[in-house]
Amino acid sequence: MKKTKIALMMFFTVVLSGCSILEGFTNTLGYADKATEYANKVSTFVNEVPSLAEQATTDEQAAIELEEKLENMKQDITEFNELEEPSVGADLHQQVVEQNKQALKGIDAYLNNMEDGKLDSSVIENTEIFQALSDITNTIDQIKQLGG
Repeated sequence: MKKTKIALMMFFTVVLSGCSILEGFTNTLGYADKATEYANKVSTFVNEVPSLAEQATTDEQAAIELEEKLENMKQDITEFNELEEPSVGADLHQQVVEQNKQALKGIDAYLNNMEDGKLDSSVIENTEIFQALSDITNTIDQIKQLGG
């Protein structure tokens, strides 16, 4: 009877620790998928915004669209920062969060300039936004490798 109890306890210990490992792997894959989706949004933003900012200096509709894209990127950044970081690659997540903070500062500065009527397309290219977002895509490429 004792041997059966010990065998059952060992079996459950192995199963439970196996579930924990599997859960960690699944969480990492889910995180990598979300990071990839975020990287795609960042890439689209980086590709579209500079020309839109240039148009926005003379076109009110483009200025409205630019403001919407900036606000949407702020929301995407916030949502990514709130993701639960995986146990594997936590340092990469923290790197993205720090880069996101820089991008948010740049977005906020540009939005403030828009509110003050100081819309200059060259300003957006020289802010931290694009450097931080470029760094983000590089870091997320490393995160993708965790899931792949």
